[in-house]
Order: sequence, then structure tokens, then C-alpha cells
Amino acid sequence: MSAYDAGAIVVLEWPESVRKRPGMYIGSVDERGLHHMVCETVESAANEVLSGRATRVEVALTADGGVRVAHDGVHPYDLAQVLTTLPAGWPAGHEDRRRIAWGGTLPAVVNALSARLVAEERRDGVPARQEYARGERIVPSAGEDLADGTAITFHPDPEIFETVAFDYPTLVEHLRELALLNRELDITLTDERTTPPRTERLHHPAGPVDFTTRLGGDPADTLTLRTTDERMHGTLELALSWTGGGGVHCYANSRPTDGGAHLAGFHDGLAAALGRPDPPAGLTAVVSVKLDRLDLEGATRRTLGNAPVRACVAEAVRRAVTDRLVARPRPASG
Repeated sequence: MSAYDAGAIVVLEWPESVRKRPGMYIGSVDERGLHHMVCETVESAANEVLSGRATRVEVALTADGGVRVAHDGVHPYDLAQVLTTLPAGWPAGHEDRRRIAWGGTLPAVVNALSARLVAEERRDGVPARQEYARGERIVPSAGEDLADGTAITFHPDPEIFETVAFDYPTLVEHLRELALLNRELDITLTDERTTPPRTERLHHPAGPVDFTTRLGGDPADTLTLRTTDERMHGTLELALSWTGGGGVHCYANSRPTDGGAHLAGFHDGLAAALGRPDPPAGLTAVVSVKLDRLDLEGATRRTLGNAPVRACVAEAVRRAVTDRLVARPRPASG
């Protein structure tokens, strides 16, 4: 056997460190990974809205096959560094509960996997423009006269992806989900590949109530709950309809989960309030927690592991459902 020592280690520099193993960052290089690129960029912009630095997000599928994501705020960090540096993790003390997890942590990955990326920003009337080709900085060309704000336009690299054709309905559904879970978000998606262009505004001030309604629940008979519990270092938002049959949908920091502490807590609280272990048939519910420290478990990172969440959610759900049943009794069967 040949010896294995430090000399056998190959260190990949930027951007080959991403381009060599794209699946490590976006999951796959098929349509799912392609749309993940859009989601990362949109979620980065959405986090600027949730942090109070912007008010709206505009997304366009451009006629030449690219994606443009713009918001009316200014990025708090140096764009050149963000677009060429992989994050090593969250800084100590960082609070995540207002943010979409982990939206905005991988703009460098989007850059490395794009044949071309253009970043534009205007601060107090002063424009700046950066251009990249497959993650490498190039001399910028003349750009549009951008209003105050930030815009990222990228074209996925056909050398990396199996397809570079975006599916409009898939993106609409994902962006709608973000808007339903974050009532502050106002997102516009435009498909400029069609004539005339088609546009959809995704803005849901009613939040999860609109979500359960879309799943078949009755908005007039939906129990809602919004609470902060520092024991779990986060917030809980619940919308529960006894009708619709849409099932229970769980989210952690606006990302869909397969279960975990929040789902277990929901079932614990519901069982305690109803005096029965099995949920009523026809139930439709959305359970959304937003936490400062998100602990996702499992191979696909889709199971919430934060232990304090279970007891906190159970207590809040038990109290809310009990109060509702006292005010408006419902049959225990079903």
C-alpha cells in the first residue's frame, strides 16, 4: 500500500471548491438543485425585508434564461466578500428567529455555479456594479440605472446543471409558501419569457390563516395563535381549522420539516386539550416556529431537534385549544 500523508491532500481553491462538488451545497444538479439556486437568492433578499432593511422583493425570470432578484434595501455586508467566500457558520450571539433558515448563507455558491452573475447596488445615489464568470471576478460592463437598492442577476452554468430551464409554477408555490409564513413579505414574480409577461404578487397579511384556507380549512372557524416563549428562544405561530382535511404542516424558520419537537408538541397539546390521543379527522393545521438557534437533525436536516420546543409548543397549544373549546364547544368525535 502506498503511504497516505499530508502530501496526498488536495486543497481546492475558490471557486473549484464549489464547482467540483455542487451537490454538497445544493443537493443535486437537476431541476431541484436549479430551483434551490433561486430560492437561496430570494431568501437572502427576503431576509433583508424581515430584518427591516427593505420592504419588497422583485423576482424576474429573464427572457435570456437568467434570474434577477432585487430588493429596495442595501446589503449590510461587502458584496464582493459575500459572493466569493463560503460561510464558516453563524457569528456568536446571532439571532435567527427573524430569518429564513438558512437563506442568504450561500450567495457564493450561487455565484460559483453560475456562468455569469451580476451584482448591482446603489447607496445614496452612488451606483456600484460587479460581474463574475463562474465565480471569478471580471471587468464590469455598463449596466442599468438601478434605483437605490440591491439586485443580483445570474445565469446557471449549463456545464454544471442538467437543465437550466426554470419552472414558473414551482417557483410560484415556493415563494407563496414563504409569503404565507412571513406576513411582512411582499414578493413579485414575473416571467419575462412569455408574451405578454405574466406576474404574480405573493403577499399574505393574514399569514398562516391564508395557508390553512388554501389547504381547505374554514377561515371563519380557524384558531390562531402567535406567542413568544424565551424558554425555547423563539416564537410559535399556529393556524388550526377543524375542517379541510389538509393535515398538519410544520415549519422551522420558514423551512418545511418532516416532524420533530414542534410537531410532537402540537400533538401533545392537542391531546391534552381534547382528552384523546388521536387528532380529529379532517384537521388542517400549520405549525410554524422561528428560533434563534435552529437544531435540524437527520440525513436530510428536516427534523427539528430543539428539545425545549416540545414542552413550550404543547403548553401553548393546550391552552389555546382549551380556551377555544370553552368558548365554542365542538364534538369530541370525528
